[in-house]
Amino acid sequence: MDFEAFQRKPLMGILRGIQLDDLAPVVEHAIEAGLETLEITMNTTGASELIKHARDIADGRLVLGAGTVLDTVMLDAALEAGATFVVQPTFVEEVASVCVQRKIPVFPGGLTPTEVYTAWRAGAAMVKVFPAQVFGPGYFRELKGPFDDVLLLACGGVSSKTLAAYSRAGADAFAFGASVFREEWITRKEYGLIGNAIRELVAAHNEVV
Repeated sequence: MDFEAFQRKPLMGILRGIQLDDLAPVVEHAIEAGLETLEITMNTTGASELIKHARDIADGRLVLGAGTVLDTVMLDAALEAGATFVVQPTFVEEVASVCVQRKIPVFPGGLTPTEVYTAWRAGAAMVKVFPAQVFGPGYFRELKGPFDDVLLLACGGVSSKTLAAYSRAGADAFAFGASVFREEWITRKEYGLIGNAIRELVAAHNEVV
């Protein structure tokens, strides 16, 4: 991952539970809509193969990473598959340590001030505040008071309608999953709706930069 490029367009899609047959159209619609960064969670069946396949589909048009990386076994599988960044729902020290040593951007999850600062001190590229919607955008403003240099990724509750509020409150990046990559849309093969939702998020971000 080119971290500076991600900071210029800090939107991260999260694919969880995707089937191989749906991967190509979902990835293509996401790219066409302007998404540049996508993670596939490691608790998705066949995640490593999905990451490899997504890389082939994207052919350099999309930065791919692995999410829900909870141990070093998952980490090894993700990196072997070609993931270029790592995301966690919590802070797993041994995973973060390997990523920092290998200069792989890692986004550990944290919610409390202690969790956020612990993850940041361990070398996080950004700390994923998850689930963000529990406390809302105002919580980011409170965190940025003492931790003004800590980069925060909002995850959970981010939409085209809430993105501006999270940004004003201090969020540095924005992740979205099931609200955009909706199971019912994928089941009905309505991939264009995914693209439309991503376009709305891209437009919302463009308005705040």
